[in-house]
Amino acid sequence: MTKELRRLSILMLVMFVALFASTSWIQVIQADELAANPANRRALYDSYEVQRGSIIASGAAIASSVPSDDLYSWQRVYTDAAMWAPVTGYINPVLNSATWIEQAMNQELSGTAGSQFFSRVERIFTGQPPRGSNVVLSLDADVQRAAFEALGDLQGGIVAIEPSTGRILALVTSPSYDTNILASHDTAAVNTAYDALVADPSKPLSNRAVAGDLNPPGSTFKLVVASAALASGDYTPQSTLPNPATYQLPQSSSVVHNASGGTCGGGDTVTIADALRLSCNIPFAELAVELGDTAIREEAEKYGFNQSFELPVVSTPSGYPRSIQDDAQTALSGFGQGQVTATPLQMAMVSAGIANGGMVMNPRMVDRVIGPDLSVQKTFDDSEFGRALDIGLADELVTMMVANVSDGAASGARIDGVDVAGKTGTAENTGDEPYTLWFTGFAPAQNPEVAVAVVVEDGGRQGQSGSGNTIAAPIAKKVMEAVLGK
Repeated sequence: MTKELRRLSILMLVMFVALFASTSWIQVIQADELAANPANRRALYDSYEVQRGSIIASGAAIASSVPSDDLYSWQRVYTDAAMWAPVTGYINPVLNSATWIEQAMNQELSGTAGSQFFSRVERIFTGQPPRGSNVVLSLDADVQRAAFEALGDLQGGIVAIEPSTGRILALVTSPSYDTNILASHDTAAVNTAYDALVADPSKPLSNRAVAGDLNPPGSTFKLVVASAALASGDYTPQSTLPNPATYQLPQSSSVVHNASGGTCGGGDTVTIADALRLSCNIPFAELAVELGDTAIREEAEKYGFNQSFELPVVSTPSGYPRSIQDDAQTALSGFGQGQVTATPLQMAMVSAGIANGGMVMNPRMVDRVIGPDLSVQKTFDDSEFGRALDIGLADELVTMMVANVSDGAASGARIDGVDVAGKTGTAENTGDEPYTLWFTGFAPAQNPEVAVAVVVEDGGRQGQSGSGNTIAAPIAKKVMEAVLGK
């Protein structure tokens, strides 16, 4: 071989290696980033030309693709669309839009994720048509249906979590909508339907379980304040607080009352345990001021406040004010009013953390991704968010929450033969606006299988007459019973 030919051969080899390395880098290392780039029209077209993978819950497809007779090749179809809408969302090639799992897991569903590179190469060589992978959810179809039917046509949201893992078992919002309509390839029909949903004052497109316009958590937030008190080492469940019938906020003319209108039981003082059991506002306002704003904020953040979570759908952070509040605002925060806001996801995490011995798990709603050949391409592991409370202290708080259901303000969540731990909330809004009604809790208390949070907006259609115990707690009871097989 001549010297010139050797040089040319070496040059060609170097160029081939460089080209191979470059394409490998682009198709493997940068694949996810490029596929997620909204300017990448190729990824967009690919996601409609392939048979999109199914979204699966309890072994059945709740979103799948069927052949269509238009240029998009495949039509997305949803089963029990309204029930699953806040989970699946929808994808529409006409509008170039996608929401919730359809958006968050688009690369896997469309077969464009980096983890599917070798599957794509194999299909090229075998001549098989391209297909997306299936996304298997953690949600339980029976629990989802129980939550959906329990909430009915009330306005609100529900989240149920497995405390020891963070796996979401149910995620429901109401009012909902038919995702099939928004997945249609009829541009005019989709635009008309979408405009009507946007104009609807009940906001059916709002995912009240994990996002939307957040509500004050009311007395459910007392769990966080009680947790902060126990964590400080300065308080026990039997620590006492002054027990007046009215309480004037510090440096303010505003006066706070208990829901009963009187004192929190009899006596000049009341224990933290009894104040929680009877859901009294004044003792927790006093306790919040004694603890201080910083201690409550730090404890709230240990449970996930001020943090967004990727489920993989992205949640709206629940809020505890980051700036230092004065004592008046801190007192209001003590019973979940003022500037404190929360999603059902967040309040379910509070209960789940307490149920799990004080360890808060990261919430998730996907178990694994399965390829068209049924191979497991990706799994999602349980992970810890962090410890909010020591195990022994968490046990004390569990005991307090059980008393709240068995002999207190959360009696609406009782289940025969099961110890239920829980806390209700009846949050006030501006002026004469209806209350926001809450429940959060878990069961069984000593071996928790499910933690749940329910929010019912618009007073449950009872204005300021309804309560968390009469409306939200019975809904949560039905969800817990579905998990426990009751």
